[in-house]
Formats: sequence, C-alpha cells, structure tokens
Amino acid sequence: MNAVLPGAFADALARHGDRVAVTDADTSLSYAELADRARAAAARLAPHGAAGGRLRIGFYAANSTDYVVGYLAALFAGAVPFLADSAFGPFELARIAEDCGLDLLVHAPDADVEQVTEQVPERIPGAGGFAGGGFGSLTVSRVRRFDTPAPPLLPDTEVCRFTSGSTGRPNCIEFSGSAVLAAARNWVEGTGLSAEDRIACLAALSNGLAFNTSLLAAFLPGASLHLSRGLPTASRIVRLLESTGATRLVAFPALYESIVRRSSTGGFAGVRAAISSGAPLRDSVRAEFTRLTGVPIHNYYGVAEAGPLTFAADGTGTGLGTPLPGVEVIADEEGLRVRSESMGSRYLNAPGVFEARVDDEGRYRTGDQGHLLDDVLHLTGRTGRMVNVGGRKIDPIEIAEVLRKAAGVLDVVAFEAEGRHGDPVLAAVLAVEAGPTVQSLRAHCAALLPSFKVPSVFHLVDRIPVNSIGKPSVERLRRLLAEARNN
Repeated sequence: MNAVLPGAFADALARHGDRVAVTDADTSLSYAELADRARAAAARLAPHGAAGGRLRIGFYAANSTDYVVGYLAALFAGAVPFLADSAFGPFELARIAEDCGLDLLVHAPDADVEQVTEQVPERIPGAGGFAGGGFGSLTVSRVRRFDTPAPPLLPDTEVCRFTSGSTGRPNCIEFSGSAVLAAARNWVEGTGLSAEDRIACLAALSNGLAFNTSLLAAFLPGASLHLSRGLPTASRIVRLLESTGATRLVAFPALYESIVRRSSTGGFAGVRAAISSGAPLRDSVRAEFTRLTGVPIHNYYGVAEAGPLTFAADGTGTGLGTPLPGVEVIADEEGLRVRSESMGSRYLNAPGVFEARVDDEGRYRTGDQGHLLDDVLHLTGRTGRMVNVGGRKIDPIEIAEVLRKAAGVLDVVAFEAEGRHGDPVLAAVLAVEAGPTVQSLRAHCAALLPSFKVPSVFHLVDRIPVNSIGKPSVERLRRLLAEARNN
C-alpha cells in the first residue's frame, strides 16, 4: 500500500518554504533547507535497500537537526525508521537489532555500537557526512547479521518505536502512517498549535511526548521546532528559551521539579504554555512553577501504544485534561481502557502480547487506574507492575533478574519508591551474603542495563520481609527504606 508519511511531510515542507523548521545549538534549517537535506540523504540511502523487504534503519542518537534530517530521509527512501532511546545500553541495543532485523544504524560517532554493527572502520562510504548536508554529525553503520530471521513487518507499518514491557526487553511498537498522521493532526487541533508557535523540546524525539507533540505536529501548521543537546540543566533551558523566543516548552515532570527547586525564572517571558507528560506532575510543583514563571503547565496523558490521549487546555485545574479528538477513554473497575486514531498495531518482537491487552471493542488496557470527573481524567494508580520513572516505564522483574545474577545475591525485590523530593524512583532491596556492596551492585547493573534502569536506591538486608502468604511485602520494604533514609 502507498505510504502516508512521506507525502504528509513533503506537503508541509513545500507549503512552509522559508519559515524556520528546526534548530539546535549549531544549526538552523528552514522548511525548504530541511527538504533539500532530507532528499539528499534519502538518495544516499536508497541503494542500501534490504533484499526482499523494506530497509530497516535504527536511530540511536540524541536530539539534533541531523536526527530530524535522518528521520525524514528514511521515510523519503521508503525505509522504516526504528526510533530507539539513546539511553539504551549496548545490551538492549543488541537485543533490538536482533529482535527487529535492523539493516542500518544511525548513531553518534562515539556511541558504543560495536556489539551491533560491523567493524566501525567499514561504515557505509559517504554516510557519515552526506553530500548536500545529509546526516552531518551522525554516522550510518551496517548492522551485523544475526542468526535470528527478521520478523516480517505489517504492510502499513511506517514507523517503529520502543517501550519497556512485560517481555523483559524493549517492545517494538509498529505504527501505521495513518496512525502517526492522526496523532499529529489531533494534537494540532486539540491544543491549538499554530504557525506562530516556537516549540522548545527537551524530551527525546524517540519518546512519545516529543514524537507526538513536536515532530510532524509542529510541521503541519508551520511551527518551528527547537532542540537542545546535553543534560537539560536550568541554565541550558533558559538559554534555549531566550535564544528561540519559545512559546511552548515540552518536557518531563523532572525538569519542572528542577526549575522549582532552583527557583529559576529567566527566559519564560514569551512562553505561553508548558506541556508535561510521562508521569503525573504533583499539583504543588505545577502551582509553584506557575507562580515563579507565570506560565501554566498543561498536563498531557498518553501511552506509547496508543499515542496522545488527553490534554489539559486551561492549565489551571487538577487532572490530566479531557480526551483529544479521535480518542475514547473508559475508566472503570478494569482500569483505563483507551481507543484512539493513533494506536499502534502490535509489538513486532513480542507476538500476541499487544493483542492480549486489547479488549473486544478494540480498546487498549493501559495498566493505569483512574476516573473521569466532568470529562477530566484523574489517575489514581497502576493495575500492573510497571514502574514509571521520569516518563520511562520500567519492568521491575527485569531489574530483579539482572541483580540475581550478581555474586552473593540471594533474593531481590525491585519496586517503585518515593525519592527525597517526593518523586517516584526505582528501588531494589536485596538479601545478600557477605561480599556484595551497594557500589558493586550498582556497577553490575550499569554494565547490563541502560542508565535509566539502574535503581536509584539500593538497600541490603539479610532476608526479604514477606506477608502472610509468603510474598514479598512491598509495604514493609518501603518502610525499611524510609527508616534507612531517616537514620
């Protein structure tokens, strides 16, 4: 079937010509310049098409104008981009490459990709610096061949993104072009995004928060997208806002909490709306942020598998807002179930897992609990075991399995706990023999997991406390951590 996204992007790039499309600290591209660079890069990709199928290109890099060029180039070349979190470690990247049958990998030159790619000196000729701009600072490498056959893609799949899931590895979500386009159109309509908006995006484009609100959604009306590199410190944010005259700020709750802790107020004069998602933002933080900056925070609720779902248009009340166009939200004793025009199709590398979470009416079971009050969504908890830390969902069973492989570890429970500032963190309580230390266990995790999956809190005990039926008592574990923190 005919691809949807190449035409949607080509139309937007043509309509908005000389307007600023995307910038980072080093580069600014108009819509016309972005189109030229993307097509030049696409021409270089085309000869590397996969035998018997579409080219599968993994993206493993931080936000930049070159990332956006590469993403569009992949679409224009008829390839399928696989957007991986740049925080993934070599172990997870190798799993993704094998599970999904990647052909090429777009990455920073200094990225640790040797487990995944062919010998680094044999990168694709000309790929790391395409004529006419191309990928610029990014490198394109061939992915080494694995024994596992590549799973077939659905005919209408145009983009793949990843989420941590119950399989203990990143689940690869297939999205049709129609779903990606619907997510962008409904976000533009539901939030009033216009050509006059300048979006300062501090979330990774591989994450749903940025992907759905700040990529195609920005380009459809002719807005400009401004990307930041490096750790989003308060001073870096202020510089970005001041240099771009941003009208919208897109970031995770942790960033807003940081601004409140540091009482940072500079750079917000032109910002009309700040958008938060990934994890519930505490009402006290939202109120203090608005008091300091004068900018309302608009909560947004979405799940990786179903796209953007709700938006708080007024930015003043509690809750996560009302459903966006094309979205249905059901809240009952089964938890939140949603149906949207932007839903993914399935997990490429976990057959049947996605489908099992869809009910007979086509609604996806999110794993969240909540209720609708005057059509406004309020979350109250989780129906499943996934931990949401800083906008990334983490399977605690996966973390426990990794820690059990460390010498001297007898048992492990990983779970969500409260950090020093009241924010959710990943904690691990371990029953150990003599030998393991917090430092050695942290190093063990860092060698096998991406940084965001390494527990923030480790606590060592002789025996894991259990409840009356012999299961670990998370309530008692949380009490142990609170006592340790207060001592």
